[in-house]
Amino acid sequence: MFDRYEGGEQAILVNVDFPNESAREDVEELALLVSSAGVRTLDVVSTSRRAPDAKLFIGSGKTQEIADLVQGSKADIVIFNHRLSPSQERNLEKVFQCRVLDRTGLILDIFAQRARTHEGKLQVELAQLRHISTRLIRGWTHLERQKGGIGLRGPGETQLETDRRLLRARIKSILARLAKVEKQREQGRRARKRAEIPTLALVGYTNAGKSTLFNRITDSTVYAADQLFATLDPTLRKIELKDVGPVILADTVGFIRHLPHDLVAAFKATLQETRDADLLLHVMDISDERQEDNQRQVDAVLTEIDAAETPQLLICNKIDRLDEHTARIDYDDEGVPQRVWLSAQTGEGCELLLQALEERLARQMVVEHLRLPPEEGKLRSQLYQLDCVEAEQILENGDMLVSVRMPAVEWQRLLKNYAGRLTGFAESGNELAS
Repeated sequence: MFDRYEGGEQAILVNVDFPNESAREDVEELALLVSSAGVRTLDVVSTSRRAPDAKLFIGSGKTQEIADLVQGSKADIVIFNHRLSPSQERNLEKVFQCRVLDRTGLILDIFAQRARTHEGKLQVELAQLRHISTRLIRGWTHLERQKGGIGLRGPGETQLETDRRLLRARIKSILARLAKVEKQREQGRRARKRAEIPTLALVGYTNAGKSTLFNRITDSTVYAADQLFATLDPTLRKIELKDVGPVILADTVGFIRHLPHDLVAAFKATLQETRDADLLLHVMDISDERQEDNQRQVDAVLTEIDAAETPQLLICNKIDRLDEHTARIDYDDEGVPQRVWLSAQTGEGCELLLQALEERLARQMVVEHLRLPPEEGKLRSQLYQLDCVEAEQILENGDMLVSVRMPAVEWQRLLKNYAGRLTGFAESGNELAS
């Protein structure tokens, strides 16, 4: 059995064009994925087939051509832009005499590099374990000569069963930990719902500029880079919107075409923030010529995680890369914002995004003018804490004339807390000069 290389710094990429549109992958995207993984591309081999070969995925002639290329260029790894079966990987490694990685394995490797939080590392490990559980046998091919019958059972089966048992135990342990994390996240979501705080989730194709936009409007320092899957771990921040109040904004992992199912399953707790959001901010790289296809891929993933029915606001990002661009808001026939054109990098149009969010989320506002006696200082203090006081005037007898503007929900909560006393303080028609 050949020595399996641990390194992966230099790679040969392989892409196959199939007649079926759904089976095709983008070569440029593969190059970006490889670059994000920290691997240098030596050469790209493209070929066409009507259907994958059951044994080698590609034809025997092309396989030998790549094997000669590997030997001549001293490549460490061959990366396929498609999903390979365990047997195909094993057969190709025998011919190439180096490691073979498919698209799913490459994405998992990038996720393993990017995960920073404990939760993110657990999610990536779970996806990796599920992926390699079907590939355990290839490391023990020299022990695969067992046959049924007494005296003919070799140690290979025992080793494989041990590995599978250890894998199952580790997966069970990770699932238990992630279930605890999901329970904690669910408690946070329930608390936000009780407080009636809207939740917004940034979604979009990977490298569309979500984290840059997140940092721009929240004054955060979330890691953002011009590379695929720069963000894995969800980040929540609170922002204040006029006539809306506090809003929770969530930065989430980027999507990609043919996102591995193992990843979707592993990142269930993370993607739950997307599914439970009140509004999705779908960020698109408007300068990317593939943006329409990318948008369809994002919608497909949203459907897969049961978030397709959540309202969306489209964010056309990176307008600074277009020859002619204007920051603007596009409205529908009913005057509801549907698209915002901006540049998260330069900040152009970001104030329009906040305006569009206020228009989409604005709640019914209540304007009241209250006459509070001196002994209601506690109520006056609470009104200032709610940041709803627009003007105030102290009368000679010590009474306080206070003009307030707040969401109807908060007004009703005050009425309930003060057992209707607020209505007795109302001074209808006496608006104060600010």
